[in-house]
Amino acid sequence: MNSKIIISADVEELASRFARILKDDVNNSANFFNLVLSGGSTPKAVFDFIAENYKSKIDWNKIRFFWGDERCVPPNNKESNYLMTYEHLFSKLEIPEKNIFRIEGENNPELEAQRYSNVILKNVPKVNSIPSFDLIMLGLGEDGHTASIFPDNLELINKENICEVTEHPTSRQKRITLTGKVINNSRKVIYLITGNSKNKIVDTIISRKSGFDKLPASYINPINGELIWLLDKESGKGLSLPQK
Repeated sequence: MNSKIIISADVEELASRFARILKDDVNNSANFFNLVLSGGSTPKAVFDFIAENYKSKIDWNKIRFFWGDERCVPPNNKESNYLMTYEHLFSKLEIPEKNIFRIEGENNPELEAQRYSNVILKNVPKVNSIPSFDLIMLGLGEDGHTASIFPDNLELINKENICEVTEHPTSRQKRITLTGKVINNSRKVIYLITGNSKNKIVDTIISRKSGFDKLPASYINPINGELIWLLDKESGKGLSLPQK
């Protein structure tokens, strides 16, 4: 795997590392920087850190914001990834409205997956006929899911479509997600993972232990890009790394 593993002491150090990577990548970009955001508790902490410490260090006008997945709820619903980002990042910065491309979770899911695919096609440059984002933030579930690609729909890793409708395996809540093909065509993918509860699944994937091939997150490794695992010491402890 073309990956780099960085273990931080805590979530604040992890957030600081991510912020520095984002700043350097955005500031070195000649064009718009196409960034895919993730939901979850770790990105929330990262957004808080960035809003407080990087308000004037990053050229926010250059970033276009997209999402890797969204629950099929309105944007004012507490489960909305967009709402979380708005509360913890957008509301604290001056970001042009035209640079924010949210997944409209209140729409018919199948129609929205198609609409959002078209938005991406229109705004994100293609590499090998597939949209190529500059940076994709990802989380990791304890069941090995990433974005909203769950173990029971592994076929979404290689689906031709840019976006697909999926369902949470227990709540059956519908979601819209990027497919693996698009994620793996990005220039950089960063997993943001904290907490002891993620330790076992992180080790299974990174160390390629028994059952790793049933976990969606195992299949994320950009074809021509870079994969970075940003872990805190709890999620990264005791990693038994594969022999080179």
